[in-house]
Amino acid sequence: MIWYPYAQMQTLAPPIQIRSARGVHLYTEDGRDLIDSVSSWWSVIHGYNNSEINDAIKSQLDKFAHVMLGGLTHEPVQQLSDKLAAWLPGDLNYCFFSDSGSVAVEVALKMALQFNTNRGSDRSLILALEHAYHGDTFKAMEVGDDEDYYFAFGSSNEKKRGVVHIPTTIPALEQAFAAYGDRLSCFIAEPLLQGAGGMRMYDISFLERARQLCDAHDVLLIFDEVATGFGRTGNRFVADLVLPDILVLGKALTGGYIGHAVTVANQRVWEGFLSDDPTHALMHGPTFMGNALACTAALKSIELFEKGNYIEKIRRIEAVTRREMQGFPSDKIREIRIMGGCVCVEVTDARYLDGFREFAMEHGVFSRPFLQYMYAMVPYVIEEWELVQILDVMKAWFAVSR
Repeated sequence: MIWYPYAQMQTLAPPIQIRSARGVHLYTEDGRDLIDSVSSWWSVIHGYNNSEINDAIKSQLDKFAHVMLGGLTHEPVQQLSDKLAAWLPGDLNYCFFSDSGSVAVEVALKMALQFNTNRGSDRSLILALEHAYHGDTFKAMEVGDDEDYYFAFGSSNEKKRGVVHIPTTIPALEQAFAAYGDRLSCFIAEPLLQGAGGMRMYDISFLERARQLCDAHDVLLIFDEVATGFGRTGNRFVADLVLPDILVLGKALTGGYIGHAVTVANQRVWEGFLSDDPTHALMHGPTFMGNALACTAALKSIELFEKGNYIEKIRRIEAVTRREMQGFPSDKIREIRIMGGCVCVEVTDARYLDGFREFAMEHGVFSRPFLQYMYAMVPYVIEEWELVQILDVMKAWFAVSR
């Protein structure tokens, strides 16, 4: 029996059985053709069944699928580390691989906390955003801010003892640093776009000020770009605009082919673990870190991103989305938000989205709204007519819904 995510198994409707997939289309066992509007949780940026990634993985598979990084290494992980070091901004050069974005966030937080421990500094407090989501493992849930995910911690005092949450306003940011600056180990943020917290968008000036305050108070800045990286905000990485000390990547890292993630540290963080003292080492090691198939997929995915001029593709997606959603009124809508490859329609009451998932499928679109948020994060290879079909379905719902 499969235990499905984010679902009450007693009342779960039967999941849709997928027979095959190609491009932006999912083909079901009962003969339907659905355009995937959410890129399999925002990861399948090149679409499904990409022949170049397929061939790269097949070639590596003929050599070996996986060897541990404990005492061993291999060419794909070395090549990916070198590529990321050259490709990422600043001195983000030191790659620690793991098997999911959530674990990569755990690694980032562990790095920040131990960085201070190694230098004899007692800084255990973490600054995070309101409405944050950083994954479903325990420390990631702790820095998150949605009780649907973190209620397992028990009472609010227990679960939030080591974390301070602030809204995305500069006055709140400055107040937090004034109050806690000498106790903070790090500030972690989903830059510009908060995904599972409701596709909330904010201005780059907030992050610019955060960088200044982190420098002034000797606090590490962590960007969780698991969802925002690889162009989703319209930028290659938000880290290209404001440079963090630690960067977390996942989801689109492998083009959505294989679960894999990386926590990338700068020179200062790296040197904070170099010592003759063995207790200063980062004692962490996921079994499948640096998986050869995943690294191979990631290398080919980055190559496709570069040679396919994906930033221009994302600009086109944003322009078409703004054109199609312009002047679209409904008294059920609180706000329409658009940034890069993301559009979100927030309704005034979650009940207004009851039935939309089924409506979308009837009109050839796979969608997965949550709470009061209807959204699309499409694969970047989508054709204009396919994108327009998704947006037309979103708009049509408000014409027929009650």
